[in-house]
Amino acid sequence: MIDHVGINCHDWARSQEFYDRVLGVLGYTRQLDYGVAIGYGRDGRPDFWIADASAGNADGPNREVHCAFRAADRDAVQAFYDAALALGAESLHAPRVWPEYHPGYYGAFVRDPDGNNVEAVFHDAAAV
Repeated sequence: MIDHVGINCHDWARSQEFYDRVLGVLGYTRQLDYGVAIGYGRDGRPDFWIADASAGNADGPNREVHCAFRAADRDAVQAFYDAALALGAESLHAPRVWPEYHPGYYGAFVRDPDGNNVEAVFHDAAAV
């Protein structure tokens, strides 16, 4: 069900030190580091993300929680997106391939009624 989750951190330096250490003792390491967001996991797959809450985006500071749900295929990603919009959700990103994450990463992002960033994602192994 859950593909990955991300939280926002207000003390960026301290949070990095904290998660590097506490996740490190569990065998998890930094898998991706974008400077303002770090993905932790194993074997090249980030499952847990932290982000710098003070890093701005088009809407101002980054403060919402992010949760991504696994989808069975691209059609399921589209259905998720369509259902969310029909319920009045704000579109953050229409379904598309996100090669900056990895080849075959197909996802759509919406804002839920509480302002959280919710995603459906399909990892298309055939596209890799």
